[in-house]
Amino acid sequence: MNFDFSYFVSVFPEIVTYLPTTLFITIISIVIAIIVGLFIALIRVQKVLVVDSLLALYISLFRGMPTVVLLFIIYYGLPQLFPSLKGISAMAAALLCFSLKYSAYLAEIFRAGLESVDNGQREAGMAMGLSLTNIYRHIVLPQAFVNALPSTGNMFISLLKDSSVAFFVGVPELLSAGKLITAESYKFFETYLAVGIIYWLTVVLYSWAQKWLESILSSPYKR
Repeated sequence: MNFDFSYFVSVFPEIVTYLPTTLFITIISIVIAIIVGLFIALIRVQKVLVVDSLLALYISLFRGMPTVVLLFIIYYGLPQLFPSLKGISAMAAALLCFSLKYSAYLAEIFRAGLESVDNGQREAGMAMGLSLTNIYRHIVLPQAFVNALPSTGNMFISLLKDSSVAFFVGVPELLSAGKLITAESYKFFETYLAVGIIYWLTVVLYSWAQKWLESILSSPYKR
């Protein structure tokens, strides 16, 4: 076994410089996905037959399509149909891809979170004269968010790892850093192990932050 430990250690600083791009893709995409997913969930819980069926199709389509296929459709396919999109950047295509895909997952997570709140609380709010908007804002959404937070956090972690797919259209993120470095050194094991460890440490740090946030947000509902 010929493991170059000194090279393994030395490659970390170069790879870490690509981490901000990975985090940018992940954070921007998850924020958009949360907004779209929540919007879809709020509509679906109203159970309007035709609209609900269309949104169910949206969720099924984007959850069932492999990420790299969706990315290629957006980056290479859409400009073929819409010439005005020929100038779309790789970063914009990646953000759109991840936002669409993860909004489909989050829509189901948020719908389950909304439905987990006892309907009696909505009725109590109406009996007190609260508007539907205030009922959701002050009663339903805070509880639904707490219930959905663990699954939403898992989606963030999945998206963080899934962001490596952006490499296929030339976005300079962590995986592309490993590819560029190995093209010069041919030390594949050391380089990709370093990339994997950086992903892992990022996930560990986020998991700690999520547990801290969960404990704060859930404290008002503990007995």
